[in-house]
Amino acid sequence: ALGKHVMQRRLAFEELLAQQLSLSKLRLQMQKQAAIAIAPQGKLYTQLIKNLEFELTHAQQYVINTVFEDLRNDYPMLRLVQGDVGSGKTLIAIAACLQAIEAGQQAAIMAPTEILAEQHYKSICSVLTGIPDLNLGGDDTPCIRLLLGSTSDAERTEIANGLQDGSIKILIGTHALIQDSVKFSNLALTVVDEQHRFGVEQRAALRGKGNEPHLMVMTATPIPRTLALTRYGDQDLSVLDELPVGRRPVRTGVRSPARRDRVLEFAGEQMRDGRQVYVVYPVIDESESTDLTSAITGFEDLTHRFAEAQIVELLHGRMSTEEKRAVMARFAKGDIHMLVTTTVIEVGVDVPNATVMIVEHAERFGLAQLHQLRGRVGRGADQSYCILMSDSAPAAQTGAAQRLQVLCDSEDGFR
Repeated sequence: ALGKHVMQRRLAFEELLAQQLSLSKLRLQMQKQAAIAIAPQGKLYTQLIKNLEFELTHAQQYVINTVFEDLRNDYPMLRLVQGDVGSGKTLIAIAACLQAIEAGQQAAIMAPTEILAEQHYKSICSVLTGIPDLNLGGDDTPCIRLLLGSTSDAERTEIANGLQDGSIKILIGTHALIQDSVKFSNLALTVVDEQHRFGVEQRAALRGKGNEPHLMVMTATPIPRTLALTRYGDQDLSVLDELPVGRRPVRTGVRSPARRDRVLEFAGEQMRDGRQVYVVYPVIDESESTDLTSAITGFEDLTHRFAEAQIVELLHGRMSTEEKRAVMARFAKGDIHMLVTTTVIEVGVDVPNATVMIVEHAERFGLAQLHQLRGRVGRGADQSYCILMSDSAPAAQTGAAQRLQVLCDSEDGFR
């Protein structure tokens, strides 16, 4: 038995050693590639900082400085930036893009879903609008554009022309960015958000749009450092381990179905006070193979319950892009009080007025999903709440109950 144990450890060591050697070889090969050194004076970044209504966290300042050092090299940056929900990863990407723009180059940001890509586009345009030396060009020739699978042919032609003549400085989009028809004139920086949702070939396809452009990948899914070094050993690692000052912790609790009426009464009180509510279900339709309540059934019940005073709307992945876009726009504007949905809103949804997240059948979700869902609330100044509806009471010593209790005990995604 001892000999078998030693042999298993030996095989495991050899496997890890081979993987690390291959990653090291890949890293050395990348460092031999010639990339454009991006080292402007930083005027645009300075204007960005002056224009912000908040101060950067120490972690953000440190990671931005590290990224700037990478960009100055004449070989490609390969950096993984991981930060908890709400830690400010997008601002890191904006800072890097400004450096590329000031150096006369182009940047691309790729996100896994249209909702997340649109959120990036809106937030980046909002932040950069107030920078005087960055001429956004008005409506006719904007230097920041959004490219999605649903983008019209006429708009695609405009974007293609803008990329070729250099008038488009930042292109934000989904997998549409790696289509053969998308050609940059001088792409020097690529940013991939929620990188675990893309394959190696997809990330490589985006980098292939330029001449060895710098690459920064970002994730809000916390990765233990030992795992990160093993799985992403070809990349440098930066961690945003601080949240913005003043952000209130989201109060999280597990409730049984017997307390659903009280939970919904509380949601109604929040809506009457002008706040908004998410209700998330694990499936869209009912199924004979499970006893899960679906989003469609939940929507019908909640519409009936709040028919007199509140506006309840449904959002799920089978809806068309235009339908999803219209619903999210109305919710962001405050015209929808309760959004009944699936995990389609797991990432990329930022509505500061939303203060309640109710997750039905919470035991059917993983920790990372629940943590991301909770991150959709608590983004404003008001106290926010995450209510996990589950038959698995915290007192029960089941795996599901213990998993939910972890969410109640901590907001630290790394923990």
